[in-house]
Amino acid sequence: MERAAVFHRPVDNLAYLLEEKTMHIRLKTKANDLNEALLIHGDPYIWENGEWKYNVARMYLVGSDEVHDYWEIKVFSETNRIRYGFKLISNDEQIVYTEKGFYSEAPNDSDYYFCFPYLHSNDIFEAPSWVKDTVWYQIFPERFANGDPSINPPIAKAWGSEPPAINNFFGGDFAGVIQHLDYLNDLGINGIYFTPVFQASSNHKYDTINYLEIDPQFGDKESLKLLVKECHKRGIKVMLDAVFNHSGYYFPPFQDVLKNGESSHYKDWFHIHDFPVRGGERPNYEAFGFVESMPKLNTANPEVKKYLLDVGAYWIEEYDIDGWRLDVANEVDHHFWREFRTVVKNIKPDIYILGEIWHDSMPWLRGDEFDAVMNYPFKTNLFNLLVNGSISSRQFVENITQVYYNYPKNVFDYTFNLVGSHDTARVLTECDNNINKTKQIFTVLLTFMGTPCIYYGDEIGLTGGQDPGCRECMEWDESKHNLEMKTHIKTLIKLRKQEKLLANEGSVRFIRPSSENGIFGYEKFNDDYSLLVLFNPSQTEQALDLDQTSKYDLLYSDTKSFHSTAISLNGYGFAIIKKNASVVV
Repeated sequence: MERAAVFHRPVDNLAYLLEEKTMHIRLKTKANDLNEALLIHGDPYIWENGEWKYNVARMYLVGSDEVHDYWEIKVFSETNRIRYGFKLISNDEQIVYTEKGFYSEAPNDSDYYFCFPYLHSNDIFEAPSWVKDTVWYQIFPERFANGDPSINPPIAKAWGSEPPAINNFFGGDFAGVIQHLDYLNDLGINGIYFTPVFQASSNHKYDTINYLEIDPQFGDKESLKLLVKECHKRGIKVMLDAVFNHSGYYFPPFQDVLKNGESSHYKDWFHIHDFPVRGGERPNYEAFGFVESMPKLNTANPEVKKYLLDVGAYWIEEYDIDGWRLDVANEVDHHFWREFRTVVKNIKPDIYILGEIWHDSMPWLRGDEFDAVMNYPFKTNLFNLLVNGSISSRQFVENITQVYYNYPKNVFDYTFNLVGSHDTARVLTECDNNINKTKQIFTVLLTFMGTPCIYYGDEIGLTGGQDPGCRECMEWDESKHNLEMKTHIKTLIKLRKQEKLLANEGSVRFIRPSSENGIFGYEKFNDDYSLLVLFNPSQTEQALDLDQTSKYDLLYSDTKSFHSTAISLNGYGFAIIKKNASVVV
């Protein structure tokens, strides 16, 4: 047994309160090293005849990556107190693993074991329950629809008359969104994520001038109120984008610093290295990625902090928005985000707080900052498999298993999954216009754990390369829509709403392919039944044997053939199958 590979700590993703009196406990061991893992657990204060009284329960092997096996168990504590350790069994050895090390026999003293002193129900990670059932649609407002040409920027071009560029405008606005809400409703969308809508000089609006004003090219405050009201009338949640890491160049406090230098009242609102202030390729002030037009805000400054916290509160109190997406969230200090959460949750307890973080995000997901982050590792691994071909399906399952088990289950249930955005090339373009690959990517997106987001126009097959190519005008001529893609996405959204196991209810285990690039997938299950979601990552037909003791119903697929004992998937094919058998967890 490889003891050096055995790892557990009673924090974060490896030990957490799942629900009242119930913990999730996970253990990492070397891949293929153990035959069995058992949990030794009990209340540290219950002793008999001078010995600690404990229970022993079987753990379940729930996933594997290239290096580790992942073992998991739910454990109930009537007294809300728990000490625990692990009995590990391999072919040649049995050992007990505790906080104080490895032993040949279980120590009699409970002080040797891992400790959760008390299970406080208010420590349970809680995000808004409505998010589990939400399918998001990201709108880049300048390019979605022009509903009121009278407020077009003077330099606006005719809708879709030229390719998107970093500095052109087409007049998208709130009125255009309102006019197409029924389209979104029909698609099955019940959440809209808007990129920034506040006053700014660019077409993308990530260079804020005034955080308390709507950009006039989109409308005014009354038009935003109407938009939110019309969305809510249709059961659609509204999430706005906040850029608190940096302001725009024309933000009045920064202009004051440029004008008055060291005597400016606002000099400490930013991170100025010396005076006079200089821009250029390497500004003498901190900025987003050295971009001189995006000076970094000093969120430790009390005035800046108050200003931004008031902004966060204002749009909730006055416009009843349902979520904040926080741009470049990892470059803002943790103290600020903790205060931000307190402020906005006191106003609207079920508001969704989403951080833009592209890497391991556990420090922001401990219940005192964000409800979720944007799940870029999900997109990266999916595209490495189906777009770049740089990993096999076996590697994908191993990689995504590691991503999944990096977080507690009740955190991952709310993670924000995406396969395209204003920052990435269009999915169909990435797939070289291969519609089967593209359909498979959206099948993963809309059946995976977490809450999915569709970038505007992907559902009708819009194409385009990296920014700004991915920001073209939405096509509203239905004769130019890819109806096969649209029907596919609409079907998946409908199925996700019908089958709650697809919307983060129950548990999951990954299905490893039997060959290097064979059929892969995942099984979502509860005590009553399970759903198998299967994918063929290759261009040639492949088959998978099924458990002959279970009864199956094919819910949705482009499968070539399906029998009670096997399924054959077309190249880049998929299948969603209901397995009517009790699964013991």
